[in-house]
Amino acid sequence: MRKNKLGNSSLEVSALGLGCMSLGTDLDKARLIIDAALDEGITYFDTADLYDFGENERIVGECLKGRRDKVIIATKAGNRWSADQSGWNWDPSKEHIKQAVKDSLKRLQTDYIDLYQLHGGTINDPIDETIEAFEELKAEGLIRYYGISSIRPNVVREYVDRSGMVSVMVQYSMLDRRPEEEILPLLERSGMSAVTRGTVAKGLLSGRMLEKASEKGFLDYQYEELRELLPALKEKLAARPLEEAAIQYNLAHPAVAAVVAGASSVEQVKKNASAVRAEPLSYEEISLIRELTKANVYAEHR
Repeated sequence: MRKNKLGNSSLEVSALGLGCMSLGTDLDKARLIIDAALDEGITYFDTADLYDFGENERIVGECLKGRRDKVIIATKAGNRWSADQSGWNWDPSKEHIKQAVKDSLKRLQTDYIDLYQLHGGTINDPIDETIEAFEELKAEGLIRYYGISSIRPNVVREYVDRSGMVSVMVQYSMLDRRPEEEILPLLERSGMSAVTRGTVAKGLLSGRMLEKASEKGFLDYQYEELRELLPALKEKLAARPLEEAAIQYNLAHPAVAAVVAGASSVEQVKKNASAVRAEPLSYEEISLIRELTKANVYAEHR
């Protein structure tokens, strides 16, 4: 599987990353999925301290033990579980981040994290303090690089302007083209990379299509619009499975270094890997997708 450089860092990430949130808490099952990912050439694994109260990091660490030098591990911080684990609070403070990284390192059984990401962010955060925390962690050798996971344009702009981050994880798909207007061009101009999630739009861009549709629709698509659009996409892109077209659409943008996709089975890992290895979309296919879908834009967080 091809690898892409992540922003201006020295990290090379596989074009397909494994989103570990969907691994579950069964270690043996998770090990099968992670082993399958490695067999397919996936070297980029994305988790967060929020997932399963930290258990997800423990599982990822256990499964990758002994293979640390062959993989890129990304995790996230900023969400703080309450003592009774009934909910979490947003805490982007320097104090919390510097403690959270130590907890993540212990669970992941590693001395360093390749990519440490802020798991959200608002324009009212103490952004300079948060950046200072990441820079100090980098200087201390506990993390190699840092980024943010956000779909808030105002927050992304601040970090692009004020920090040394290398990447932004952003929701992006044929049905959610909002990043195309400002976030992806901004990252490309700034020498940073996008890592995308939500590529199949909650299953809408899969063989199941309308089985996954809500009567509320999806973003600015009404249900009735999806009933017409999804079969039309499948018909016009008949040479490809819809999931393959969805993944290749993301990878077609020059700012995108990797697509992070979850998998709850070995078969799903193999299917996603096959989609990444497929022929890139042609100019005609990309034009067709853009003609059929909406060039939607961010309405909030301006």
